[in-house]
Amino acid sequence: MQFTHFTDYSLRTLIYLGARQDRLATISEIAESYGISQSHLTKVVHQLANRGYIQTTRGKGGGIRLAHSPQLINIGAVVRDMEENINLVECFNPNNQSCPLLPGCTLKSVLATARKNFFDTLNRYTLADLLTNQTSLNKMFDLKEPAQKN
Repeated sequence: MQFTHFTDYSLRTLIYLGARQDRLATISEIAESYGISQSHLTKVVHQLANRGYIQTTRGKGGGIRLAHSPQLINIGAVVRDMEENINLVECFNPNNQSCPLLPGCTLKSVLATARKNFFDTLNRYTLADLLTNQTSLNKMFDLKEPAQKN
């Protein structure tokens, strides 16, 4: 299964916000950080906000941040919410049952099992699991390392 750019950018946005929980971020800084279109990212942010994953604040000093702690944001749920179509083949769509193999096809059940296993795996992870390598994230996003306590 291949994610759409929309889902990919959604996950990247959540990772960025998770790595920078101490402050608001802007769409332009996230787009610049990843080298992606700001207008496309605006649509992604709008959908993430509509789905309750992020909070947005308009105006001067505004920006976006996570609406929940990273431990509460399930990766499988994000993918299901952001992917428009998770049908692996056309016969998964109840409105398109024209495949001549459909009456006796076993491929559909094999692919359904594969899709279930795929989402079962994603469901085991939260955003917090994707934020465990803070040193790498800090380097990627040019963040300062937290001061070491002696």
